[in-house]
Amino acid sequence: MEVYDEHIPEETFGACLDALPQVCVEVLLERDGRLLVARRTNEPARGEWFWPGGRLYKGEELDDAARRIGREELGLDVDVVECVGVYSHFWDTASVAGAESRHTVNVAYRVRQRDPDAAVELDDQHDDCRFVTAEDPHLHEYLSQYFGELDL
Repeated sequence: MEVYDEHIPEETFGACLDALPQVCVEVLLERDGRLLVARRTNEPARGEWFWPGGRLYKGEELDDAARRIGREELGLDVDVVECVGVYSHFWDTASVAGAESRHTVNVAYRVRQRDPDAAVELDDQHDDCRFVTAEDPHLHEYLSQYFGELDL
């Protein structure tokens, strides 16, 4: 199947988000026992530190989505190490007009950057990034859940 990565009109996308869960892929990049989080500039969770991630395109394999998100959101070529788990997130906000809330089904992948010396180059969905541990006091509750299940 061909990957459909075309822009979806906002009204159509909003109606979909208002009625259906959205499948997303998240990338967990580890360095020295710490995981990369990036501060979001868009809803849901604007201003929160969260894993980089985004929607799965129709026809796209999950592993391919993880590699694409590494390139697009972090400016890094990454290899998929393992699927960490599948999680449901419920948000009171959405980034699209016509959707009052959002339910995402998140497939989380641990990834490794191919060039260990390459610097992270964030896209416009994030304004900062840092590496954190489970003890970070500013972790979003969903991130705390992930850390509880990871072997770092």
